[in-house]
Amino acid sequence: MAEVCFDSSAAVVVGAEAEARATARAGRRRRAGVEAAAATGRWKAAGLVEDAVATRKRRVSGGKAGVVVVAKRHGAASVAGRRGEMEDAVSLREAFAAPVAGVEMEVLGVGSRCDFYGVFDGHGCSHVADACRQRMHELVAEEMGAWAAAAHELGSLSSAMERSFARMDAEVIAGRRADSGTCRCEAHKCDHVGSTAVVAVVQERQVVVANCGDSRAVLCRDGAPVPLSSDHKPDRPDELERIEEAGGRVIFWEGARVLGVLAMSRSIGDAYLKPFVCAVPEVTVTDRSDGDECLILASDGLWDVVTNEAACEVAQACLRRGRDRWCAEAAALLIKLALARRSSDDISVVVVDLRRKSSL
Repeated sequence: MAEVCFDSSAAVVVGAEAEARATARAGRRRRAGVEAAAATGRWKAAGLVEDAVATRKRRVSGGKAGVVVVAKRHGAASVAGRRGEMEDAVSLREAFAAPVAGVEMEVLGVGSRCDFYGVFDGHGCSHVADACRQRMHELVAEEMGAWAAAAHELGSLSSAMERSFARMDAEVIAGRRADSGTCRCEAHKCDHVGSTAVVAVVQERQVVVANCGDSRAVLCRDGAPVPLSSDHKPDRPDELERIEEAGGRVIFWEGARVLGVLAMSRSIGDAYLKPFVCAVPEVTVTDRSDGDECLILASDGLWDVVTNEAACEVAQACLRRGRDRWCAEAAALLIKLALARRSSDDISVVVVDLRRKSSL
């Protein structure tokens, strides 16, 4: 017969008191779980910068590290890919460009209010993308200001954007490494680091988009997608021709790659692949209309698995719900869709409200 031990000193509690104690224990476990989750530091901010009124909300999405940024006019979300190392960076800068003294900006086609949004998809390390997050809006503001003050003598607004990208490229190559706590590459490998850059300057009357790489900008207008950028892939006919004329080659190794290495034909940084990989952006200037709903900027972690049409449908579905923070909901939902479709790359999404009644 098995021996049964009984501790007579242990009190047995039943009834209402037992239920109360069980409830208290459950509450303690929940609180402990929240504190433990906060202490693990699984979430990574991915370099998001927002204005003072914006708030951050953290969500668990597919077990990945991510962050959702909520503000009145925009929403953003980022999530790390399967490698677990976030190399994307996002920049959200409302009213980033100050008016030029003595210059009527609207006469030059530049509205009195300018907001800046950018998505930077790093490769090799995160420090080039981080540098773009920290500096690109400042360079764009300087070049736009100089262009406006010179009353078009410095060329077109597109030229101002091109000069901004050229200065950013020169800075990251000269500086090699930014002061970034996330930088992990060895000093002699800094020439092998780069980043895509898709930025949008949203004005009262126009949307200016500059793109360098395979991140993308899509405008949702009257329920249909309007591409505002074209991906810079090495096998794009004009890019292939440019690379070969410069003396380079496109080698197909798990897809088209410059010299068999880089899967994009333009980027910030990547000094070891110049001049085959250049930092010259393609710029589009689009007049805004009453049918504009939102602007979507995202890294290729989204666009590799989600079409322009599907992205606009998701954004419209969130818009129809009528919530004030629908941009953040759309950004988060797009990331969940990309994860459900097995995207393994880092994913960053920015959604900007372009409706006239949103008081932009």
